[in-house]
Amino acid sequence: MTDPDDLLPEGLADRLPAEAALVTAAMRAALDVLDSNGYDRVRPPLVEFERSMATRMDGVSPRRMFRFVDPASLRTLALRSDMTVQVGRIAATSLAGAARPLRLCYAGEVATIRADQLDPARQKLQLGAELIGSDSPEAAGEVVALAIKALAAAGASGISVDFTLPDLVDTLAEQALPLASQQVDAVRRELDMKDAGALREVGGAAYLPLLYAAGPFDDAIERIAAIDAGGALASRIAGLRQIAARAGVDARVTLDPTERHGFEYQSWFGFTLYAEGVRGALGRGGTYVIRSSEEPATGFSLYLDSLIEALESPQRRPTIYLPLGHEFDAAEQLRSEGWRTVAGLAKGEDPAGLGCTHVLIGTQVQPLDHE
Repeated sequence: MTDPDDLLPEGLADRLPAEAALVTAAMRAALDVLDSNGYDRVRPPLVEFERSMATRMDGVSPRRMFRFVDPASLRTLALRSDMTVQVGRIAATSLAGAARPLRLCYAGEVATIRADQLDPARQKLQLGAELIGSDSPEAAGEVVALAIKALAAAGASGISVDFTLPDLVDTLAEQALPLASQQVDAVRRELDMKDAGALREVGGAAYLPLLYAAGPFDDAIERIAAIDAGGALASRIAGLRQIAARAGVDARVTLDPTERHGFEYQSWFGFTLYAEGVRGALGRGGTYVIRSSEEPATGFSLYLDSLIEALESPQRRPTIYLPLGHEFDAAEQLRSEGWRTVAGLAKGEDPAGLGCTHVLIGTQVQPLDHE
């Protein structure tokens, strides 16, 4: 009978050897892509002062974080729920004097008090890259292309990327499609819900065409351009075309200009990544501003745990069983040649049951007979 104390809290799970091997290999492959493109890895701590985490970027809610009092400082600490804000702190403090644009990457575990409605997991492996000092179309194009390459290296296939304009309503409401200040949030909400009737009720009838401006990028961007008669979105439309031209080489590109789910702190541009065989989004990114330094930046985050279901189980690695009393020098030589070894601890062990494919007899390696 299982002891209740041995059960894990809701939204948390163990990764056993096969899954752990998959996600570790995916992480290493993705980090290699980021490193080869000039992104230096940083490793922020698991816990920071809550105030730093909550105020570094717009839209980051401390209510999603596990919080507790630090017995040393008596200040409230928070367990990170998003590593992006930590990279922002590093860029604004320890690396404030580094040359810009500053390219940083990271990988680590994050946790939230409540799971997302579309994803029950409360702990995830987050991996990503941040380009600090620019939110231009050129920077966004680099970041989107890099995210696609990192995801492909991790093992994803059939990758698609969906663009959005997080500040679309705010931009149009200023002049092109005027709204009273109290209407902006309501119009933004109903557009996100794709509710035409409710959009009319809150005074957003002029925004109805945006509900039908989603789909394959080439078609959707033309519909957006037709709506933008006053030219308020001209620079954004040009930027999106530039980014799509680069991203479309390796992925299918779509556009949903009113999508806001998961874009709490992005500014003019955001994107979501998907892949065949994976339920839900694998990652998001976009442009944003680091508060306190007020520095523009562009980046992305991938959540590789979701990719496991689409990856093939790794083939069993050739592994040599080293019998009790084996030659240590011979075993060391085998490991230096790339072999994986398992040392015997007692007579009568079952090498095959321990996952071995070969056995060391004297100084010779022989395959095991599994039949």
